[in-house]
Amino acid sequence: MKKIFLLILLSVTAFAQQTTNKPERVNWFQDLGFGMFIHWNVDVSLGAVISHSLAGASDEYVNKYIQELPSYFNPDKFNPKDWAKLAKLAGMKYVVFTAKHHAGFAMFNTKTTPFNVMNTPFKRDITKEIVEAFRAEGIAVGIYFSPDDFYYLHTHKQPIGRAQDPSHYPKSNPGLMEYDKAQLKELLTQYGKIDILFIDGPGDGLREFAWSINPDLVITRDAMKTPEQTTPNASLPRPWEACYTMGTDWQYKPTNDPQKSGTTVINMLAEIRAKGGNFLLNVGPKPNGEIQIEQEAILREIALWNFANSEAIYAVKPMPVIKEEGVWYTQSNDEKYIYAFILRSSPDDWKYGERKHFVLSNVIGNEKTTVETLGYKGQLVEYKQDFDAKTYVTSSPLGLTISAVNGQRFYTNNRWPNAVVLKISNAKGRLPLADKTKQSSMDGAK
Repeated sequence: MKKIFLLILLSVTAFAQQTTNKPERVNWFQDLGFGMFIHWNVDVSLGAVISHSLAGASDEYVNKYIQELPSYFNPDKFNPKDWAKLAKLAGMKYVVFTAKHHAGFAMFNTKTTPFNVMNTPFKRDITKEIVEAFRAEGIAVGIYFSPDDFYYLHTHKQPIGRAQDPSHYPKSNPGLMEYDKAQLKELLTQYGKIDILFIDGPGDGLREFAWSINPDLVITRDAMKTPEQTTPNASLPRPWEACYTMGTDWQYKPTNDPQKSGTTVINMLAEIRAKGGNFLLNVGPKPNGEIQIEQEAILREIALWNFANSEAIYAVKPMPVIKEEGVWYTQSNDEKYIYAFILRSSPDDWKYGERKHFVLSNVIGNEKTTVETLGYKGQLVEYKQDFDAKTYVTSSPLGLTISAVNGQRFYTNNRWPNAVVLKISNAKGRLPLADKTKQSSMDGAK
């Protein structure tokens, strides 16, 4: 009887094991909308691709990497409070930090391996300081963790690579599984409650282990779609998260790394949110601990845009039709408001102080419909007297006809190039029309 009871108990326990993110936590995550990814590793002093130079490398290279690079890691200008304040200003609601990338170098205080940040001249728990700094700014805390571990593979005489050998999968490498679990336990218990976990690699057995420690944990990669450097052509079933670099690489790259413009990133944010995704935008700190000035500039341009328009990207969901020419749409979760992101090809496309007329064919209005420009009151344009700056709206079967002035002044020379956002009340999105067209198959009809 005892054996039968034990078997039943084990079966119930297995059945009760958490296998997915909690729905209410997924909803919370989706409403965050915009986050900061941070890639930083011991090889930053070389400006190399993060970790991957070890894959396929000679033993001489791997040994030199492991033995010499930690001695160069000493970011004397590291100030995570500055990073966190900049992220908050830019409107980022969560952060994901590379606590351990594929190389296996632990950016945290761990008992599992000597290959960690405490055995560098810096001798400080970087993960702890980042978690505390971002949490103090009210930003949700996320940890990036790689189950792949090139240091472990090398020291255990196993081939270094990803998804090429059974030893690369923790589920078929018991030693690696226990090693990863020990590190995950440290990360999920040493720093208070972690909100988000990004498992960049085979997570079978690890995601369940992580949820057993923290059932409220939102696991992104490994439990939802997280496309890198690409955005789907249409809205995906939620949740999903697009991960992008500002330049061409994740970690700091000192040369040959052109950065995206602020306008490009802002338009990406509008598109990703219109399609129902979260936007995880990466920064690659320099070896001295500073965020690159080019990336800081982009974040400050986003901050300026977001200061006026943030309402349109948080706690929103896709419209039935997410786009028409030059316009992306979101709507508030309660469907009280529609937000139309009016994209601009240049500062001369809807200049400051200029009135523009357009029809939003996918918005159905009525006599109570109103339209306002986020960040602009619609009464005055600086230095212009007797100027009508009001917004006018008319509903018709064709859609919503709007006449509005671009009157928010952001730059001294009035050459602000970024999207203007209209907030529409008492309206609804038009449902997509089914194409019922039939094509004749007779000869000559095509």
